[in-house]
Amino acid sequence: MLSPFNDEYFMKQAFLEAQKAFDVDEVPVGAVIVCKNQIIARGHNLTEQLTDVTAHAEIQAITAAAQYLGAKYLKECTLFVTLEPCCMCAGALYWSQIDRVVFGARDAKRGASASGGSLYHPATIVENGIMENECRQLLKDFFSKKR
Repeated sequence: MLSPFNDEYFMKQAFLEAQKAFDVDEVPVGAVIVCKNQIIARGHNLTEQLTDVTAHAEIQAITAAAQYLGAKYLKECTLFVTLEPCCMCAGALYWSQIDRVVFGARDAKRGASASGGSLYHPATIVENGIMENECRQLLKDFFSKKR
């Protein structure tokens, strides 16, 4: 039997988190962390609400997942995030030793890949492009409201 829990399903869940950020005037980035086909953590940007530049969706999700597991390493976990992680978040993901990172839209200016080298743990698999158009459009809609 085919599982309804696939990469697109989990990216849709991350997109719902991004929509929550959009609705409260935060940069619309959302994330979920999955372990054994179960969402164990959710997060969306809270930098404005918390007046904290480190309150990115990924950091919120990493913290929640570590608390859920009672462990600092996120082995056997996958992060689904609507926008490519920045260098700060990639560093946190490195230290978490997460197995896999899947992101929707690439961030050519501030994404981890813009650094030129891999900032992720050598064992971490990084994939992108799931719901890329939808993730990019939500960001465009947000920033067009700001201009």
